[in-house]
Amino acid sequence: MKSLADNPDSHQTPPDTPAVVITSELRKVYRTGFWMNQKVVSLKGCSLTVYQGETFGLLGPNGAGKTTLLKLLLGIIRPTTGRGLLLGKPLGDRTVKQRIGYLSENPYLYEYLTGWEFLQLAAGLFQIPASVQRQRIPELLDLVGLSVRDAQKKQMRRYSKGMLQRVGMAQALINDPELIFLDEPMSGLDPLGRYRMREIILSLKAAGKTIFFNSHILSEVEQICDRIAILAHGELICMGSLDELLGGNQTYHVKGEGGDAAILNKWLSNLVFEPDGSWHGILPEDYYDFLSSLRLMGGKIISMQLSRPSLEEFFIQQLQKQLH
Repeated sequence: MKSLADNPDSHQTPPDTPAVVITSELRKVYRTGFWMNQKVVSLKGCSLTVYQGETFGLLGPNGAGKTTLLKLLLGIIRPTTGRGLLLGKPLGDRTVKQRIGYLSENPYLYEYLTGWEFLQLAAGLFQIPASVQRQRIPELLDLVGLSVRDAQKKQMRRYSKGMLQRVGMAQALINDPELIFLDEPMSGLDPLGRYRMREIILSLKAAGKTIFFNSHILSEVEQICDRIAILAHGELICMGSLDELLGGNQTYHVKGEGGDAAILNKWLSNLVFEPDGSWHGILPEDYYDFLSSLRLMGGKIISMQLSRPSLEEFFIQQLQKQLH
């Protein structure tokens, strides 16, 4: 019988890239009701693979099963059926916890501690020596954009939502983890806070960390992730890179004026000339030569927009398919 590691998902990644998360037919059923005789299926046969060094985004509406899957991966709850591997170990293996970091959607932080004291507490749980803490804590505070003064002097009950999220992120990184789980890291943040969180994630990605996160803010996911998966009603409905899902061969909707109609017809499909003298059509991905040709014809571009759907449009389309 093949091992679980021999059966990654169907999306291809270079064979020399190790898988750090593998799940096979994970299913979670909760019992509810006064007599605990009612069953609620939160996750239905979820199989996916996340590779070392990639940023993987898990998307889905509220109640889709995203947090359930995250808790299963972290060993907080156990699957009803199915199995998985995390950094080569079975789900729930305690030795893996030293090598992962986790930021929950609404982190509970000890509000009467300062940020610095809380990070010292977290470091102590990992048995990080005091000499290492003195170097690492200021580095992490700088990374998440929190001043040492605020971290040392101000109790966390006086922190804003953004400051708490930053401390939570620093806590998730205190043990220098190989694999980082982030549950709605942009939740409740203002535009500046989301920008800062995105920059932190990108810096972690540049450092070779593997990042697995849930998010409702699809524009951020589109900028950050190498691959995504969409969950709906506990079921994994699609998975792949943005190019695979949205279309790798990009075309552009081009609007312009002037130029030679015969030459424009060679470059553009669905070319339409308007009464005001402008025209519009579809241009293939390689647009540099077209722009040079248009300039020589004496024409000019009014607008040019990427024609493939946005991640948000694709996400809505997939959910609508599930309803029919």
